[in-house]
Amino acid sequence: MSRPTMQDTPPNAAPSGDGVELRSPPLAGVRVLDLSRVLAGPWCTQCLADLGAEVLKVESPGDGDETRTWAPPYAGDMSAYFTCANRSKSSLVVDLKTQEGKDTILALAAQADVVIENFKTGSLERMGLGREDLRRINPRLIHCSISGYGRSGPQPDRAGYDFVIQAESGLMSITGEADGPPVKVGVAVSDIITGLYASQAILAALVEQRKTGQGRFLDVALFDCQLAALANIQASVLATGQTPRRFGNAHATVGPYQVVDAADGPFVIALGNSRQFDVFCRQLLDRPDIAEDDRFRTNGDRLTNREALNALIAPELLKRSSQEWLELFHRHGLPGGLVQTVDQALASEQVSGRGLVHRFNEEIAVVRYPVQVEGGLPDPSPPPHPGEGGEALAQEWLSGVNGISASVQEMEKG
Repeated sequence: MSRPTMQDTPPNAAPSGDGVELRSPPLAGVRVLDLSRVLAGPWCTQCLADLGAEVLKVESPGDGDETRTWAPPYAGDMSAYFTCANRSKSSLVVDLKTQEGKDTILALAAQADVVIENFKTGSLERMGLGREDLRRINPRLIHCSISGYGRSGPQPDRAGYDFVIQAESGLMSITGEADGPPVKVGVAVSDIITGLYASQAILAALVEQRKTGQGRFLDVALFDCQLAALANIQASVLATGQTPRRFGNAHATVGPYQVVDAADGPFVIALGNSRQFDVFCRQLLDRPDIAEDDRFRTNGDRLTNREALNALIAPELLKRSSQEWLELFHRHGLPGGLVQTVDQALASEQVSGRGLVHRFNEEIAVVRYPVQVEGGLPDPSPPPHPGEGGEALAQEWLSGVNGISASVQEMEKG
């Protein structure tokens, strides 16, 4: 398919429109030392950077973050994967196998507000950079530790991979067609959800830090976050003890809420209550008999008789095109939409109208932080090349202690 056209977009501005005075971003002055890599940790720190924090991304010599090599496709000379999670950061190359590298991390952690890492359990402790080491040099430090299964519990040493987490959390068991195999979600959703939960916990800890001057240790596990994000499904299992099943593109507890076929192809209907169902049957289908049928009176009735209901509405929906149906849905205030490809979504009026895409140059574009903040947020800066901007930011952090060696000496005296 053709590449979607994406114009330069305005800053992430206030929803209230013109005339709002630009203010400092919410996290201006917050220093984040990012020792994480791949997706969950970098997604978390990118959210913080989008909100104005200074993020210093530490990378190992050589390839650095693994996602730099996860290509094709490329965006310029970077992997597109890397660009999705690393904008608005500075990169500092540090060899943690050397004493100089360890001293660098200790010195920077002493000046940071937040440190985020996703090392294997015990790795940082063996290097003298563990939880207690960092707390000793900086009691106000918020230490966010991201792992697959948590730093406590039965599996602290096990590595976490999104695909495995989707399988073990139960997510795959409820995804896919009813008579088909389990299917993963098409994006690393367990990593993304974990990054979002981590950023939320960090923001709460920052509020406390400002009040008390004390830090927190945050133990964030992919498995825990994905299980929590199963939402109504895990709640249903806790309530009933029953194993949930797959419904394909239909909803487990609401109906009709599914992909349907129009004369020219599929579209989505999402009728969330009986009032919407009644309007749908009477006004759109001109079939009041369906609305009045005792088999479909309540949501529970419609779920019990799902197949019978689908058999009645499917022929009716084939009488018009998807666009004709959606015009009727919108006119009557009913939820529905086209099934778009990602490039179609990126090229849509919704994206351009909300200024969701920011283009750095002809090769690299990103989807902005998706929350519009009154007073605006700063335009993002491009994802860094290895070592780009990190030396300058590190020197700024350490300027009050005359560099790394002086900082380490002060810590040793303390």
